[in-house]
Amino acid sequence: MERTVVLYPGLGVGHLVPMVELAKVFLRHGLAVTVAAVKPPLDSPDFSAAVARFAECNPAINFHVLPPPPPPPAPVGSGSDGKSASPIVGMLGFLNAMNAPLRDFLCSLPSVDALIVDMFCTDALDVASELRLPVYVFFTSAASDLAVFLHLTSMRDSINTSFGELGDSMIHIPGCPPFKASELPSDILSDNEASRLILLMFRRHPESRGILVNTFESLETRALRALEDGLCVPGRATPTVYSIGPIVSGGGGSDKDHDCLRWLDAQPDNSVVFLSFGSLGRFCKKQLEEIAIGLQKSEKRFLWVVRSPRIDEKNVFEPLAEPDLDALLPAGFMEETRGRGLVVKLWAPQVEVLRHRATGAFVTHCGWNSTLEGITAGLPLLCWPLYAEQRLNKVFVVEEMKLGVEMRGYDEEVVVAEEVEAKVRWVMESEGGQALRQRAAAVKDAAAQAIKEGGSSHAAFFKFLEDLPLQVSRGMPSSQTEVTTRDI
Repeated sequence: MERTVVLYPGLGVGHLVPMVELAKVFLRHGLAVTVAAVKPPLDSPDFSAAVARFAECNPAINFHVLPPPPPPPAPVGSGSDGKSASPIVGMLGFLNAMNAPLRDFLCSLPSVDALIVDMFCTDALDVASELRLPVYVFFTSAASDLAVFLHLTSMRDSINTSFGELGDSMIHIPGCPPFKASELPSDILSDNEASRLILLMFRRHPESRGILVNTFESLETRALRALEDGLCVPGRATPTVYSIGPIVSGGGGSDKDHDCLRWLDAQPDNSVVFLSFGSLGRFCKKQLEEIAIGLQKSEKRFLWVVRSPRIDEKNVFEPLAEPDLDALLPAGFMEETRGRGLVVKLWAPQVEVLRHRATGAFVTHCGWNSTLEGITAGLPLLCWPLYAEQRLNKVFVVEEMKLGVEMRGYDEEVVVAEEVEAKVRWVMESEGGQALRQRAAAVKDAAAQAIKEGGSSHAAFFKFLEDLPLQVSRGMPSSQTEVTTRDI
């Protein structure tokens, strides 16, 4: 009988994308796959469009959008308007409330071999335990991040202060380069509800049967060895860590006809700097102006994805409005850079752009999906972290992997135009930039080898399949839900 796995991504397109790519890997190995997606609590055109696009392009994957939970009471730390003082508290509370719809959906299925949950969905471990389902965590960031977050849970118990009060003191984690405490995610720095919930979430990861990580052995050798040796979870058993990446989009589809790709076709090889900052990355008007001035003065070709500034900083799923480029960018910028530069509103087919022969460098927010897409395209990275674990990823990319350089000022009010100009020129003109490009090309080849038959990630995925228990019959039919892409 065909084995079945259910994949449960967290909130946001950035967590849905790698889960869909993981689903494709399961399909290639003969398993039936269902993605049980979580619709954001507020309407998100990005999410709805992404699910519809994935369902259309992947008919062999069953997509089901879970019904929303009942409205929860106001969370701890909420204001008088009921909004959470911290987006992460609201998000984790919402995911906790999704346990009931998830349970009902799993009970409607005739059989399930395993539940694969996103790194933020560890409350779903309780559902798996109740239904006696084998459960695994899919960690969608770097193995180095996993090492850090697992170790922080025990480290927090041994210090008498918050991580934020450590300031720029260096933190040493097994398998990772030293980093400043201030480079931890902002929600972990304070001694508050957000920090408590995040650390509790990572404390629960070892309760799973195993952790799948989207990385490959030669990219993060030290971190994976430290995890395997149990150095990151003192006093507790570490579940098996399977490094099965890089799992990235293969590109293609209808996106291949995007206007920006036709523009790239007319540019010389390795001549264009691509700037894109993820599905949640937005800048204020002042920062957009500094980027524009820096690009103009660099005299280099560029392709830049621009989004409107955020109106409500606490609403990470705020609907995107089309940016008014005339209002946001300096007067004359579009005309002065016409021909050698292209500004794209809202979105571009990132994988296709990165793999295009004309693209020569990638200015990135260091989200792990984007980082891996840049690595597998063989591009040098200009690192401009914005939120979450991206500051840590910047450290790993620059200090450990040697695949990028830091855009100075990312942690200040703005990155000034002079820095944008200098770094763009450096990566495209200098001997240092050329050396970085050569290393990036070598790591691209290593990434390709890892997922081929006989490669480290290919072997790790087969080990995961061998460890997967035999099919578990639920025996709990229900007419409440139907697995179909029509649910989208």
